[in-house]
Amino acid sequence: MKRKDRLAKLTALLRSGDHHQGEALAAQLGVSLRTLYRDMDTLVASGVSVQGERGKGYRVSRAIDLPPLQLSEVEMEALQLGLAAVSQSNDRDLAEAARALGRKLDAHLSEVENAPRLTELPQGFAHLTTIRHAIRARQKLLLTLDGAPRTLRPLALEYWGRIWLVQGWCETTRGFAEHPISEISALRVLPGLFVEEAGKTLGDLRRAL
Repeated sequence: MKRKDRLAKLTALLRSGDHHQGEALAAQLGVSLRTLYRDMDTLVASGVSVQGERGKGYRVSRAIDLPPLQLSEVEMEALQLGLAAVSQSNDRDLAEAARALGRKLDAHLSEVENAPRLTELPQGFAHLTTIRHAIRARQKLLLTLDGAPRTLRPLALEYWGRIWLVQGWCETTRGFAEHPISEISALRVLPGLFVEEAGKTLGDLRRAL
C-alpha cells in the first residue's frame, strides 16, 4: 500500500470515533508499530487532530470537511480580519483555533500571488475598519506619518506583499499617495464629505500609480 493511501486509510479508521490501539492499527495497515508512529506524526503535522489516551489508544476528534471554495478579495480581507481579531481573544481555545485555521489556510494559499498570510496580524490592524468606512462614506482622513499630519481623500485599500496600503488623493502634497497603514501613528476622520473631482478619482489614481 502506498504511503499516501495508507495515511488516508489511517485517518478514516481514526475518525470512526472509537479508540484504536497502536498495535491493532499497525496490524490493519500491515506495517510495523514504528512505521505507525511515524504516520501518526505526519498526520499531526498536517493538522489532523489526533488524540491519544493511555490505555485506550488513538482517535481523531470530529472534523468538518469543506468543499473547494472561491473567495473574492473582500471575502479574503474579511477572513483575515476575523482570524486576526479572534487570535487576540482572551479565550485561549478560540485564539489557538484561529491561529491553527490560519496555518491551514496559509498552506493552501502559499502558491497564490499576493494572497494574505492569515496567521500574521497586520500592523495597523486597528485602522483598517476606520479607513474602509471612510472610503465608503467619502470622508477625509487626517493621518499622522513620521510626526507630520496629512489630509487624505481615501480611495482604496490594497494588499501587497503582506502590507496593507491606503491609497488616495493627498490634499497636503496635492497629488496621489499611498501609505502603509503600519506607518500611520494616528488617524482621525474629518467632518464633511468630499465629492469626485476630475483628476482625483479612483480611476485617475489607478492610472497614476
